Amino acid sequence: MFTKILIANRGEIALRIIRTCREMGIKTVAVYSTADKDSLHVKFADEAVCIGGPKGVESYLNIPHIMAACEITNADAVHPGYGFLAENAKFAQICADHGIKFIGPTPEMINKMGDKITAKETMIKAGVPVVPGGEGLLESVEEAKKLAKEIVYPVIIKATAGGGGKGMRVVWNESEIEKAFSDAKMEAAASFKNDGLYMEKFVEEPRHIEIQVAGDQYGNVCHLSERDCSIQRRHQKLVEESPSPFMTAELRQRMGEAAIKAAAAINYESVGTIEFLVDKHRNFYFMEMNTRIQVEHCVTEEVVSYDLIKEQIKIAAGEKISGKNYEPKLHAIECRINAEDPYNDFRPSPGKITVLHTPGGHGVRVDSHVYAGYVIPPYYDSMIGKLITVAQTREEAINTMYRALSEYVIEGVKTTIPFHLQLMQNEDFRKGNFTTKFLETFKMK
Repeated sequence: MFTKILIANRGEIALRIIRTCREMGIKTVAVYSTADKDSLHVKFADEAVCIGGPKGVESYLNIPHIMAACEITNADAVHPGYGFLAENAKFAQICADHGIKFIGPTPEMINKMGDKITAKETMIKAGVPVVPGGEGLLESVEEAKKLAKEIVYPVIIKATAGGGGKGMRVVWNESEIEKAFSDAKMEAAASFKNDGLYMEKFVEEPRHIEIQVAGDQYGNVCHLSERDCSIQRRHQKLVEESPSPFMTAELRQRMGEAAIKAAAAINYESVGTIEFLVDKHRNFYFMEMNTRIQVEHCVTEEVVSYDLIKEQIKIAAGEKISGKNYEPKLHAIECRINAEDPYNDFRPSPGKITVLHTPGGHGVRVDSHVYAGYVIPPYYDSMIGKLITVAQTREEAINTMYRALSEYVIEGVKTTIPFHLQLMQNEDFRKGNFTTKFLETFKMK
Protein backbone atom coordinates (compact mmCIF):
# COMPACT_ATOMS: atom_id res chain seq x y z
CA MET A 1 0.00 0.00 0.00
CA PHE A 2 1.08 3.57 -0.66
CA THR A 3 2.59 5.67 2.12
CA LYS A 4 1.85 9.11 0.66
CA ILE A 5 -0.58 10.20 -2.06
CA LEU A 6 -0.46 13.57 -3.79
CA ILE A 7 -3.89 14.77 -4.88
CA ALA A 8 -3.64 16.59 -8.21
CA ASN A 9 -6.97 18.35 -7.86
CA ARG A 10 -8.95 20.81 -5.77
CA GLY A 11 -12.27 21.38 -4.04
CA GLU A 12 -14.66 18.74 -2.83
CA ILE A 13 -13.07 15.79 -4.64
CA ALA A 14 -9.65 16.58 -3.15
CA LEU A 15 -11.21 16.69 0.31
CA ARG A 16 -13.12 13.46 -0.42
CA ILE A 17 -9.86 11.67 -1.31
CA ILE A 18 -8.09 13.04 1.79
CA ARG A 19 -10.82 11.59 4.02
CA THR A 20 -10.46 8.09 2.59
CA CYS A 21 -6.65 8.26 2.73
CA ARG A 22 -6.80 9.22 6.40
CA GLU A 23 -9.06 6.24 7.12
CA MET A 24 -6.55 4.00 5.32
CA GLY A 25 -3.56 5.43 7.21
CA ILE A 26 -2.07 7.05 4.09
CA LYS A 27 -0.42 10.49 4.28
CA THR A 28 -1.67 13.12 1.82
CA VAL A 29 -0.24 16.06 -0.09
CA ALA A 30 -2.54 18.81 -1.34
CA VAL A 31 -1.51 20.99 -4.25
CA TYR A 32 -3.18 24.34 -4.67
CA SER A 33 -3.29 27.47 -6.76
CA THR A 34 -2.90 30.93 -5.27
CA ALA A 35 -6.71 31.28 -5.53
CA ASP A 36 -7.21 28.15 -3.38
CA LYS A 37 -4.83 28.88 -0.51
CA ASP A 38 -7.76 29.00 1.94
CA SER A 39 -9.57 25.91 0.63
CA LEU A 40 -10.38 23.08 3.05
CA HIS A 41 -8.38 20.49 1.10
CA VAL A 42 -5.28 22.59 1.84
CA LYS A 43 -6.12 22.77 5.55
CA PHE A 44 -6.86 19.05 6.03
CA ALA A 45 -4.03 17.47 4.03
CA ASP A 46 -0.86 16.43 5.87
CA GLU A 47 1.22 18.63 3.54
CA ALA A 48 0.38 21.31 0.99
CA VAL A 49 2.34 22.77 -1.92
CA CYS A 50 1.43 25.85 -3.97
CA ILE A 51 1.89 24.98 -7.65
CA GLY A 52 1.02 28.21 -9.45
CA GLY A 53 -1.39 31.00 -10.27
CA PRO A 54 -5.19 30.92 -10.23
CA LYS A 55 -5.80 29.75 -13.80
CA GLY A 56 -5.90 26.00 -14.38
CA VAL A 57 -3.06 26.08 -16.92
CA GLU A 58 -0.86 27.77 -14.33
CA SER A 59 -1.53 25.22 -11.61
CA TYR A 60 -3.80 22.16 -11.79
CA LEU A 61 -2.90 21.52 -15.45
CA ASN A 62 0.79 22.33 -14.95
CA ILE A 63 2.41 18.89 -15.10
CA PRO A 64 6.01 20.02 -14.35
CA HIS A 65 4.86 21.83 -11.21
CA ILE A 66 2.82 18.83 -10.03
CA MET A 67 5.74 16.45 -10.63
CA ALA A 68 8.05 18.82 -8.72
CA ALA A 69 5.59 18.72 -5.80
CA CYS A 70 5.71 14.91 -5.91
CA GLU A 71 9.50 15.01 -5.77
CA ILE A 72 9.88 17.43 -2.88
CA THR A 73 7.25 15.63 -0.76
CA ASN A 74 8.35 12.07 -1.68
CA ALA A 75 4.83 11.09 -2.74
CA ASP A 76 4.71 7.56 -4.15
CA ALA A 77 1.32 7.93 -5.87
CA VAL A 78 -0.89 10.58 -7.47
CA HIS A 79 -4.68 10.65 -7.37
CA PRO A 80 -6.02 12.89 -10.17
CA GLY A 81 -9.65 13.09 -8.99
CA TYR A 82 -11.94 14.13 -11.86
CA GLY A 83 -11.45 16.86 -14.45
CA PHE A 84 -8.08 18.56 -14.99
CA LEU A 85 -5.52 15.76 -15.64
CA ALA A 86 -7.71 12.80 -14.62
CA GLU A 87 -7.93 11.43 -18.17
CA ASN A 88 -4.63 12.74 -19.49
CA ALA A 89 -2.59 9.81 -20.82
CA LYS A 90 0.55 11.96 -21.07
CA PHE A 91 0.37 12.79 -17.36
CA ALA A 92 -0.22 9.12 -16.48
CA GLN A 93 2.83 8.17 -18.56
CA ILE A 94 5.04 10.83 -16.96
CA CYS A 95 4.03 9.54 -13.51
CA ALA A 96 4.97 5.99 -14.58
CA ASP A 97 8.30 7.17 -16.02
CA HIS A 98 9.18 8.73 -12.65
CA GLY A 99 8.18 5.69 -10.59
CA ILE A 100 5.04 7.33 -9.21
CA LYS A 101 1.81 5.32 -9.37
CA PHE A 102 -1.03 7.05 -11.22
CA ILE A 103 -4.20 6.02 -9.38
CA GLY A 104 -6.27 5.19 -12.42
CA PRO A 105 -5.94 3.16 -15.61
CA THR A 106 -2.77 2.89 -17.71
CA PRO A 107 -1.97 5.48 -20.41
CA GLU A 108 -2.87 2.90 -23.08
CA MET A 109 -6.34 2.39 -21.58
CA ILE A 110 -6.93 6.13 -21.34
CA ASN A 111 -5.95 6.56 -24.99
CA LYS A 112 -8.18 3.71 -26.16
CA MET A 113 -11.27 5.15 -24.49
CA GLY A 114 -10.42 8.86 -24.60
CA ASP A 115 -10.73 9.14 -28.36
CA LYS A 116 -14.38 8.63 -29.31
CA ILE A 117 -13.66 7.01 -32.68
CA THR A 118 -11.20 4.50 -31.22
CA ALA A 119 -13.55 3.77 -28.33
CA LYS A 120 -16.46 3.11 -30.69
CA GLU A 121 -14.37 0.74 -32.81
CA THR A 122 -13.29 -1.10 -29.65
CA MET A 123 -16.90 -1.48 -28.52
CA ILE A 124 -18.04 -2.81 -31.89
CA LYS A 125 -15.34 -5.49 -31.72
CA ALA A 126 -16.42 -6.35 -28.16
CA GLY A 127 -20.05 -6.76 -29.21
CA VAL A 128 -21.34 -3.75 -27.28
CA PRO A 129 -24.26 -1.88 -28.98
CA VAL A 130 -23.25 1.50 -30.40
CA VAL A 131 -25.21 4.36 -31.94
CA PRO A 132 -25.38 4.01 -35.76
CA GLY A 133 -22.96 6.37 -37.47
CA GLY A 134 -19.83 6.85 -39.53
CA GLU A 135 -16.75 4.71 -39.07
CA GLY A 136 -14.16 7.49 -38.95
CA LEU A 137 -13.54 11.22 -38.85
CA LEU A 138 -15.41 13.59 -41.15
CA GLU A 139 -13.05 15.12 -43.69
CA SER A 140 -15.42 17.68 -45.25
CA VAL A 141 -18.89 19.19 -45.27
CA GLU A 142 -19.68 17.18 -48.42
CA GLU A 143 -18.81 13.93 -46.66
CA ALA A 144 -20.96 15.01 -43.71
CA LYS A 145 -23.94 15.66 -45.99
CA LYS A 146 -23.56 12.29 -47.70
CA LEU A 147 -23.27 10.40 -44.41
CA ALA A 148 -26.24 12.23 -42.88
CA LYS A 149 -28.44 11.04 -45.76
CA GLU A 150 -27.32 7.46 -45.16
CA ILE A 151 -27.88 7.61 -41.39
CA VAL A 152 -31.16 9.61 -41.82
CA TYR A 153 -31.79 12.90 -40.00
CA PRO A 154 -31.63 13.95 -37.23
CA VAL A 155 -27.90 13.39 -36.75
CA ILE A 156 -25.38 14.70 -34.25
CA ILE A 157 -21.86 15.94 -35.04
CA LYS A 158 -19.40 15.36 -32.18
CA ALA A 159 -15.80 16.20 -31.37
CA THR A 160 -13.71 13.03 -31.21
CA ALA A 161 -11.81 14.43 -28.21
CA GLY A 162 -14.95 15.95 -26.74
CA GLY A 163 -16.67 16.10 -23.40
CA GLY A 164 -19.10 18.30 -21.48
CA GLY A 165 -21.11 19.07 -24.60
CA LYS A 166 -18.26 20.94 -26.33
CA GLY A 167 -17.88 20.51 -30.08
CA MET A 168 -21.34 18.99 -30.40
CA ARG A 169 -24.19 20.01 -32.74
CA VAL A 170 -27.56 18.39 -33.53
CA VAL A 171 -28.56 18.70 -37.19
CA TRP A 172 -32.20 18.25 -38.23
CA ASN A 173 -31.89 18.77 -42.00
CA GLU A 174 -29.30 19.39 -44.73
CA SER A 175 -29.70 23.18 -44.65
CA GLU A 176 -28.19 23.24 -41.13
CA ILE A 177 -25.24 20.94 -41.69
CA GLU A 178 -22.65 23.39 -43.08
CA LYS A 179 -22.94 25.79 -40.14
CA ALA A 180 -23.07 22.97 -37.61
CA PHE A 181 -19.93 21.38 -39.07
CA SER A 182 -18.05 24.68 -39.01
CA ASP A 183 -19.18 25.67 -35.50
CA ALA A 184 -18.41 22.25 -34.03
CA LYS A 185 -14.96 22.19 -35.63
CA MET A 186 -14.03 25.63 -34.26
CA GLU A 187 -15.33 24.83 -30.78
CA ALA A 188 -13.53 21.47 -30.72
CA ALA A 189 -10.24 23.10 -31.73
CA ALA A 190 -10.62 25.79 -29.07
CA SER A 191 -11.66 23.37 -26.31
CA PHE A 192 -9.45 20.34 -26.97
CA LYS A 193 -6.79 21.47 -29.50
CA ASN A 194 -8.22 18.71 -31.70
CA ASP A 195 -10.83 19.63 -34.33
CA GLY A 196 -11.62 16.05 -35.38
CA LEU A 197 -15.35 15.40 -35.81
CA TYR A 198 -17.52 12.34 -36.33
CA MET A 199 -21.24 11.77 -36.92
CA GLU A 200 -23.88 9.56 -35.31
CA LYS A 201 -27.61 9.09 -35.45
CA PHE A 202 -29.27 11.46 -32.98
CA VAL A 203 -31.24 9.40 -30.47
CA GLU A 204 -34.49 11.22 -29.70
CA GLU A 205 -36.06 11.20 -26.23
CA PRO A 206 -33.05 9.45 -24.68
CA ARG A 207 -32.18 8.67 -21.09
CA HIS A 208 -28.55 9.04 -20.02
CA ILE A 209 -27.82 5.95 -17.96
CA GLU A 210 -24.33 4.92 -16.92
CA ILE A 211 -22.95 1.74 -15.36
CA GLN A 212 -20.26 1.93 -12.68
CA VAL A 213 -17.51 -0.65 -13.21
CA ALA A 214 -14.36 -1.73 -11.39
CA GLY A 215 -11.52 -3.84 -12.76
CA ASP A 216 -8.23 -5.01 -11.30
CA GLN A 217 -4.78 -5.91 -12.61
CA TYR A 218 -5.70 -9.61 -12.76
CA GLY A 219 -8.50 -9.43 -15.33
CA ASN A 220 -11.42 -9.32 -12.89
CA VAL A 221 -14.25 -6.90 -13.74
CA CYS A 222 -17.54 -6.23 -11.97
CA HIS A 223 -20.30 -3.64 -12.20
CA LEU A 224 -21.97 -1.77 -9.37
CA SER A 225 -25.33 -1.11 -11.02
CA GLU A 226 -26.48 2.06 -12.77
CA ARG A 227 -26.96 5.79 -12.32
CA ASP A 228 -29.52 7.87 -14.17
CA CYS A 229 -27.99 11.21 -15.21
CA SER A 230 -30.75 12.42 -17.53
CA ILE A 231 -31.46 15.67 -15.67
CA GLN A 232 -28.88 17.86 -17.36
CA ARG A 233 -28.53 21.29 -18.88
CA ARG A 234 -26.40 21.81 -21.98
CA HIS A 235 -24.99 18.31 -21.46
CA GLN A 236 -23.92 19.18 -17.89
CA LYS A 237 -25.45 16.92 -15.25
CA LEU A 238 -27.41 18.54 -12.42
CA VAL A 239 -29.12 15.57 -10.74
CA GLU A 240 -28.11 11.92 -10.61
CA GLU A 241 -29.78 8.94 -8.98
CA SER A 242 -29.43 5.21 -8.46
CA PRO A 243 -31.21 3.06 -9.38
CA SER A 244 -32.79 4.60 -12.49
CA PRO A 245 -36.61 4.85 -12.35
CA PHE A 246 -36.56 3.74 -16.00
CA MET A 247 -34.65 0.53 -15.29
CA THR A 248 -36.01 -3.01 -15.27
CA ALA A 249 -34.24 -6.06 -13.86
CA GLU A 250 -33.84 -7.47 -17.37
CA LEU A 251 -32.41 -4.20 -18.74
CA ARG A 252 -30.02 -3.87 -15.79
CA GLN A 253 -28.70 -7.35 -16.46
CA ARG A 254 -28.16 -6.65 -20.18
CA MET A 255 -26.56 -3.24 -19.61
CA GLY A 256 -24.39 -4.61 -16.80
CA GLU A 257 -23.15 -7.43 -19.05
CA ALA A 258 -22.43 -4.94 -21.84
CA ALA A 259 -20.50 -2.68 -19.44
CA ILE A 260 -18.39 -5.60 -18.27
CA LYS A 261 -17.68 -6.53 -21.90
CA ALA A 262 -16.64 -2.94 -22.59
CA ALA A 263 -14.22 -2.79 -19.64
CA ALA A 264 -12.87 -6.27 -20.27
CA ALA A 265 -12.17 -5.40 -23.92
CA ILE A 266 -9.31 -3.14 -22.80
CA ASN A 267 -8.37 -5.18 -19.68
CA TYR A 268 -9.49 -2.19 -17.64
CA GLU A 269 -8.05 -1.59 -14.19
CA SER A 270 -9.39 1.01 -11.73
CA VAL A 271 -12.93 2.28 -11.33
CA GLY A 272 -14.66 3.76 -14.35
CA THR A 273 -18.02 4.42 -15.93
CA ILE A 274 -19.58 3.13 -19.13
CA GLU A 275 -22.10 5.70 -20.35
CA PHE A 276 -25.09 4.73 -22.47
CA LEU A 277 -27.96 6.44 -24.25
CA VAL A 278 -31.22 4.53 -23.75
CA ASP A 279 -34.17 5.24 -26.05
CA LYS A 280 -37.86 5.13 -25.11
CA HIS A 281 -38.03 1.50 -26.24
CA ARG A 282 -35.18 0.61 -23.81
CA ASN A 283 -32.67 0.04 -26.58
CA PHE A 284 -29.28 1.11 -25.26
CA TYR A 285 -26.18 2.36 -27.07
CA PHE A 286 -22.60 2.89 -25.87
CA MET A 287 -21.77 6.59 -25.72
CA GLU A 288 -18.38 6.83 -24.00
CA MET A 289 -16.26 5.57 -21.15
CA ASN A 290 -15.01 7.81 -18.36
CA THR A 291 -11.70 6.39 -17.17
CA ARG A 292 -11.80 8.14 -13.79
CA ILE A 293 -13.91 8.59 -10.68
CA GLN A 294 -17.16 10.41 -11.50
CA VAL A 295 -18.60 13.46 -9.74
CA GLU A 296 -21.73 11.38 -9.05
CA HIS A 297 -19.94 8.34 -7.60
CA CYS A 298 -21.55 9.14 -4.22
CA VAL A 299 -25.00 7.86 -5.20
CA THR A 300 -23.54 4.46 -6.04
CA GLU A 301 -21.63 4.40 -2.76
CA GLU A 302 -24.83 5.07 -0.83
CA VAL A 303 -26.94 2.33 -2.43
CA VAL A 304 -24.33 -0.45 -2.41
CA SER A 305 -22.25 0.60 0.66
CA TYR A 306 -19.02 0.61 -1.29
CA ASP A 307 -16.22 3.21 -0.95
CA LEU A 308 -15.17 3.76 -4.57
CA ILE A 309 -12.17 5.93 -3.72
CA LYS A 310 -10.84 3.25 -1.38
CA GLU A 311 -11.41 0.61 -4.05
CA GLN A 312 -9.59 2.77 -6.61
CA ILE A 313 -6.58 3.11 -4.32
CA LYS A 314 -6.54 -0.62 -3.48
CA ILE A 315 -6.69 -1.59 -7.17
CA ALA A 316 -3.78 0.78 -7.94
CA ALA A 317 -1.81 -0.88 -5.14
CA GLY A 318 -2.29 -4.28 -6.80
CA GLU A 319 -5.15 -5.71 -4.75
CA LYS A 320 -7.93 -7.81 -6.28
CA ILE A 321 -11.57 -6.76 -6.48
CA SER A 322 -14.29 -9.07 -5.24
CA GLY A 323 -15.55 -9.61 -8.79
CA LYS A 324 -19.11 -9.41 -7.49
CA ASN A 325 -21.83 -7.51 -9.38
CA TYR A 326 -23.83 -5.37 -6.99
CA GLU A 327 -27.57 -4.74 -6.98
CA PRO A 328 -28.94 -1.51 -5.45
CA LYS A 329 -30.78 -2.16 -2.19
CA LEU A 330 -31.71 1.46 -1.48
CA HIS A 331 -32.41 4.61 -3.53
CA ALA A 332 -30.07 7.61 -3.60
CA ILE A 333 -30.34 11.02 -5.28
CA GLU A 334 -27.63 13.65 -5.72
CA CYS A 335 -28.18 17.35 -6.40
CA ARG A 336 -25.19 19.36 -7.54
CA ILE A 337 -25.14 22.66 -5.66
CA ASN A 338 -23.58 25.16 -8.04
CA ALA A 339 -22.75 28.84 -7.59
CA GLU A 340 -25.15 29.79 -10.39
CA ASP A 341 -28.31 31.88 -10.68
CA PRO A 342 -31.17 29.62 -11.89
CA TYR A 343 -33.38 32.68 -12.40
CA ASN A 344 -30.84 34.22 -14.79
CA ASP A 345 -30.01 31.40 -17.23
CA PHE A 346 -27.75 29.73 -14.61
CA ARG A 347 -25.20 32.54 -14.83
CA PRO A 348 -22.09 31.83 -12.67
CA SER A 349 -22.11 33.60 -9.30
CA PRO A 350 -18.62 33.62 -7.77
CA GLY A 351 -17.99 35.57 -4.59
CA LYS A 352 -17.86 35.32 -0.80
CA ILE A 353 -20.16 33.01 1.14
CA THR A 354 -21.37 35.10 4.05
CA VAL A 355 -23.69 32.57 5.71
CA LEU A 356 -23.64 28.78 5.45
CA HIS A 357 -25.77 26.13 7.09
CA THR A 358 -25.62 22.57 5.76
CA PRO A 359 -28.45 20.08 6.30
CA GLY A 360 -28.17 16.89 8.31
CA GLY A 361 -30.29 14.10 9.71
CA HIS A 362 -30.88 10.50 8.71
CA GLY A 363 -30.10 9.70 5.08
CA VAL A 364 -28.35 13.00 4.30
CA ARG A 365 -24.77 13.42 3.04
CA VAL A 366 -23.02 16.64 2.04
CA ASP A 367 -19.74 16.59 0.10
CA SER A 368 -18.37 20.12 -0.06
CA HIS A 369 -15.23 22.17 0.46
CA VAL A 370 -16.80 25.52 1.32
CA TYR A 371 -17.48 27.30 4.62
CA ALA A 372 -18.79 30.66 5.83
CA GLY A 373 -16.27 33.26 4.70
CA TYR A 374 -14.98 31.14 1.80
CA VAL A 375 -14.55 33.02 -1.47
CA ILE A 376 -15.67 31.07 -4.56
CA PRO A 377 -13.08 31.87 -7.25
CA PRO A 378 -14.20 32.60 -10.83
CA TYR A 379 -11.54 30.41 -12.44
CA TYR A 380 -13.00 26.92 -12.00
CA ASP A 381 -16.16 24.86 -12.28
CA SER A 382 -19.07 26.44 -10.40
CA MET A 383 -19.90 23.39 -8.28
CA ILE A 384 -19.55 24.13 -4.57
CA GLY A 385 -21.01 20.93 -3.18
CA LYS A 386 -23.10 17.83 -3.61
CA LEU A 387 -26.16 17.00 -1.54
CA ILE A 388 -26.99 13.29 -1.45
CA THR A 389 -29.99 11.63 0.18
CA VAL A 390 -30.65 7.92 0.57
CA ALA A 391 -33.80 6.04 1.61
CA GLN A 392 -35.66 2.77 1.16
CA THR A 393 -37.64 4.04 -1.85
CA ARG A 394 -37.33 6.72 -4.53
CA GLU A 395 -40.28 8.65 -3.13
CA GLU A 396 -38.71 8.72 0.32
CA ALA A 397 -35.35 9.80 -1.12
CA ILE A 398 -37.05 12.69 -2.97
CA ASN A 399 -38.93 13.73 0.18
CA THR A 400 -35.70 13.65 2.19
CA MET A 401 -33.97 15.66 -0.53
CA TYR A 402 -36.69 18.32 -0.45
CA ARG A 403 -36.42 18.55 3.33
CA ALA A 404 -32.61 18.75 3.18
CA LEU A 405 -32.66 21.41 0.45
CA SER A 406 -35.08 23.44 2.58
CA GLU A 407 -32.50 23.42 5.39
CA TYR A 408 -29.53 24.28 3.13
CA VAL A 409 -28.67 27.97 3.60
CA ILE A 410 -26.02 29.68 1.47
CA GLU A 411 -25.92 33.48 1.42
CA GLY A 412 -23.61 35.87 -0.40
CA VAL A 413 -23.82 34.09 -3.76
CA LYS A 414 -26.62 32.74 -5.92
CA THR A 415 -26.98 28.93 -5.96
CA THR A 416 -28.99 26.23 -7.70
CA ILE A 417 -30.85 25.31 -4.48
CA PRO A 418 -34.10 27.05 -5.62
CA PHE A 419 -33.99 25.07 -8.88
CA HIS A 420 -33.57 21.77 -7.05
CA LEU A 421 -36.41 22.60 -4.64
CA GLN A 422 -38.76 23.17 -7.55
CA LEU A 423 -37.55 20.06 -9.37
CA MET A 424 -38.22 17.85 -6.34
CA GLN A 425 -41.86 19.00 -6.41
CA ASN A 426 -42.29 18.55 -10.16
CA GLU A 427 -44.91 15.91 -10.90
CA ASP A 428 -43.16 14.45 -13.97
CA PHE A 429 -39.83 14.20 -12.14
CA ARG A 430 -41.47 12.51 -9.16
CA LYS A 431 -43.09 9.99 -11.50
CA GLY A 432 -39.78 9.35 -13.30
CA ASN A 433 -41.11 10.77 -16.58
CA PHE A 434 -38.10 12.61 -17.98
CA THR A 435 -35.39 12.46 -20.63
CA THR A 436 -32.21 14.45 -21.28
CA LYS A 437 -34.47 17.12 -22.83
CA PHE A 438 -36.50 17.62 -19.65
CA LEU A 439 -34.97 20.97 -18.69
CA GLU A 440 -35.65 22.49 -22.10
CA THR A 441 -39.28 22.93 -21.04
CA PHE A 442 -38.76 23.31 -17.27
CA LYS A 443 -39.52 26.84 -16.12
CA MET A 444 -38.45 28.41 -12.85
CA LYS A 445 -41.35 29.87 -10.83
